[in-house]
Amino acid sequence: MKIILGIALAASLLCAVPAKAQETAKVAGAQAAATSWLALTDAGNYSRSWDEAAGFFQAAVAKPNWTKAVSNARQPLGSLKSRKVDTSVVERSLPGAPDGEYVVIHYQTQFEHKESAVETLTLVLEKDGSWKVAGYYIR
Repeated sequence: MKIILGIALAASLLCAVPAKAQETAKVAGAQAAATSWLALTDAGNYSRSWDEAAGFFQAAVAKPNWTKAVSNARQPLGSLKSRKVDTSVVERSLPGAPDGEYVVIHYQTQFEHKESAVETLTLVLEKDGSWKVAGYYIR
């Protein structure tokens, strides 16, 4: 009986390794896309950040509304001082969004005029295989 349990445990661990590797690859891809997108917003290129966002994002907010909202949110904060990933979580379902492949990333961020902020980016895996920002929030 012990041998059968050992074999079953070993088999379950071997199955978990590829799943973990897939999750790690998703997080890495999403973080790379998030870094590129955040560089646009950090530079004040809000119009282009909308262009580079997910279709779901673009359908939810018109480009002029986005540029105004993000400008109003970011400009008072001043320039970026530092940003580091706090958590990254793979999700398949999020409130108010269709089921899909998502990565939610929380950053610990410091701005010139705000020493402690949390930026949350939600990225979605688009049909073309690219990760795109579907949501951005600063607290």
